[in-house]
Amino acid sequence: MSAADSQPKTVYLKDYQCSDFLIESTNLHVDLYEDYTRVTSTLNIVRNPASNRQQASLVLNGVELKLLDVAVDGHSLKDNAYSVTSETLTICSVPDNFTLQTQVEIKPQENTSLEGLYKSRTMFCTQCEAEGFRKITYYLDRPDVMSEF
Repeated sequence: MSAADSQPKTVYLKDYQCSDFLIESTNLHVDLYEDYTRVTSTLNIVRNPASNRQQASLVLNGVELKLLDVAVDGHSLKDNAYSVTSETLTICSVPDNFTLQTQVEIKPQENTSLEGLYKSRTMFCTQCEAEGFRKITYYLDRPDVMSEF
C-alpha cells in the first residue's frame, strides 16, 4: 500500500448521492471457530423513495469476504444473478422490498487492519466505525444508512 492509498479521500457535500436502498432491519448470526468465522446476515431491504434511481441494482460493500451463499426472499441465487468483486456484491434485479440473506466466511485471526472482526490474542474484537462493517458481511456500509439490529 502506498502512502497515497492510506490517506483519507476528501468527500464533498456537492457530490453526495443518497443510497438507492435502505436497510430496515439487520439480523446477524456469527459462528466463531479457531481458524475462521461464518457470518449469516438477514437484511430487510427497501428501495429508497428519495433516490432518483428506482431501477438501480443493489450494490453492497464487502472486503476480504468469501461468499458462500446469497438468497433473496428465501431463494438461493444462481451465479449469473449476481457478481462479486474484491469490494462489492452486486445483485442486478431485486424487488422494491425484500429480504436478503448472505452467508460469508471471514478470517478474524488473519485480519491485522483493526477493522471489522479481528482477533487480538485470545479475544475477538470488532471495530466497525467508519467503514469496518464491510469486513464482517456484505452491507450498505455508509453513515447515512441506519438499521435496527
